[in-house]
Amino acid sequence: MRQFSRHRRPASQNSRGQAIRFWGRHAVLAALANPERTVKRIWGTREALGQLDLPPVIPISYAEVTDLARLVARDAPHQGLVIEVDPLEDVFLGDLLQQEVDADSKRPLIVLDQVTDPHNIGAVLRSAAAFDAAAIVTQDRHSPPESGVIARSASGALEIVPWIRVVNLSRALEEIAEAQYWRIGLMGDTETTLGSTLDGSRVALVLGSEGDGMRHNVMEHCDVLAKLPISPRMESLNISNAAAVALYAVATSQS
Repeated sequence: MRQFSRHRRPASQNSRGQAIRFWGRHAVLAALANPERTVKRIWGTREALGQLDLPPVIPISYAEVTDLARLVARDAPHQGLVIEVDPLEDVFLGDLLQQEVDADSKRPLIVLDQVTDPHNIGAVLRSAAAFDAAAIVTQDRHSPPESGVIARSASGALEIVPWIRVVNLSRALEEIAEAQYWRIGLMGDTETTLGSTLDGSRVALVLGSEGDGMRHNVMEHCDVLAKLPISPRMESLNISNAAAVALYAVATSQS
């Protein structure tokens, strides 16, 4: 059995040790339920905390709604709960690929090329969880770190779907191909539709950034370029919507 490589991120780019704050019921409950997540402290109203069964090792601070608002981003909908957590440990692409191959899994991968909007990252994670994707893969230097905005937008999916950060996306796509994934780059400027490229094989969906789209070198590392068959009345879809539609198409092709 092939052993895939384990590309490690440079230490300067690793966010370990920098505590972050999550807010909102879904994000907080998911983090508390994740055995891989270290929760350092929780703040909340008496009403919100009274509904939780918290382990005694987590420091708890009761707070008023106005006090919680000062702990998070402006106008963030905290729903009476705020936690401070450590970022999750790195997930290595080689380990994930080996796991999927060993399990003979056909769960899709989502590869994001320089997607920087944390709301979009969170929404893609949510869609990835909904359609049982194996992971999302991003380039470390051109994607945002874990944050409360991402956790809130992901509605708990940040704790469910592995988020793999790599140094070089093109090299990662080469390794993905070696694991027998069919790499499909999604873009509008092609006559090939996504549905026509799906035959039940293991798939990696590659999506470009919100503004500039997919970089040329990343495009060259795709096996095929395909589009979603949307109406000509609309030029394109938001990246998170496109990811959701594409994941649904993959799911139906494999059923």
